[in-house]
Amino acid sequence: MTRSLPLPILATHSGKFHCDEVFAYAVLRLALGLVRPGEDHVLLRTRDAALIEGATIVWDVGFAFAAAAQRFDHHQRGAPVRADGTPFSSAGLVWQAHGEKAVAALLRESGAEGFAAAIAGEIDATVVRRIDEIDNGLANARPDALGLATLVGEFNPGWDDPASTGPTAGDAAFQEAADFAAGVLRRRVEEMRARRAAEASVLAAHRAGEDPRLLVLDRGMPWKNVVFAHGLPVLFTVSPASNGNWMVDTMPPEPGSFEQRMPLPEAWAGLDAAALAERSGVADAVFVHLRRFVGAARSREGAVAMARLAMAG
Repeated sequence: MTRSLPLPILATHSGKFHCDEVFAYAVLRLALGLVRPGEDHVLLRTRDAALIEGATIVWDVGFAFAAAAQRFDHHQRGAPVRADGTPFSSAGLVWQAHGEKAVAALLRESGAEGFAAAIAGEIDATVVRRIDEIDNGLANARPDALGLATLVGEFNPGWDDPASTGPTAGDAAFQEAADFAAGVLRRRVEEMRARRAAEASVLAAHRAGEDPRLLVLDRGMPWKNVVFAHGLPVLFTVSPASNGNWMVDTMPPEPGSFEQRMPLPEAWAGLDAAALAERSGVADAVFVHLRRFVGAARSREGAVAMARLAMAG
C-alpha cells in the first residue's frame, strides 16, 4: 500500500491580515501550482513558534529571512532592503523568489512564458514595491480608497463579526482576500502580456509595410504608444473596426495630444457615404470626422487608398 506524502505547510501569522501576506500567499499558490488548502497544501495561520518552525514555507512571521529555506519575514533586525534602501514586505521577499514563476504560470495557457521575466520586473516596480512601501509605512499618508491594500484590508471581519474571534478567526476571509488578489494579479499580467504582444505585432506590421508612414494592421490593437516608443514615422494607421468597416486613424504628434501629424484632407471633413465617395474618389469610403482625425471605408483596400490619397496631398 502506497503512503501518500504529507501536504506542504504554508504558514503566516494569524489575526488581522494585510495586503502583503495576502498577496504573497496568492503568488505562492500560483508559482507552486497549488489550488486549494486541504487538498494540495495546508494553510497555517498561527503565531505558535513551534508550528512555524515545522512549516514548509513561512512568510510575514518567524523573524527570519532565508530564501533558500523558504523563510520570508521582514520584521527582524537586519531584514533585507531594496537597492535604494526601501524595506521589503513579505510580498516583496516572496516576489523576488517566486514572482517570475507565478507570472510564467499565468502566461502558460497563452504560450507567452517568454514575457515572464519582463512582466515580473514591471509588476515588481509598479505593484509589489507599492505594497512594500505601504506595509512599511513609507507610502503617502493619505490612503487610496480604491488601492489594492485598502481593498484587501476590507476583507477582514468587522470587530463585532463572530468570524473575528476564535482559533480560526479571519481564516475564511483571508482565503477570499487571496482569491481577490490572485484575480488582480491575473488581470494585470494579462494586460501586460497583451501590450507586449501588440508591440511585437505593430513592429512586424510596420517592417512589412511598403510605406513607413502607413501602418496597416489586420486586427485592432494598441498602437500609438508603440509608434511613440520606437520613433516610427507613422502618419496614418488602417485597422478593422468591430462593425466591419476599416478605420483610418491619424497619428498625434505627442502622447495625449488631440492634434494630428497630418490630418485627413480638409475637403473630406464632415462628409459621408456618396458625398465622400465622390469627393475622395474612393468608392467605398464611409465617413471622415469633421475634425479630420479619423475616417473609414468598407474595405481594407478602400481605407488604405484613403490614407495614401491623404499623404499624396
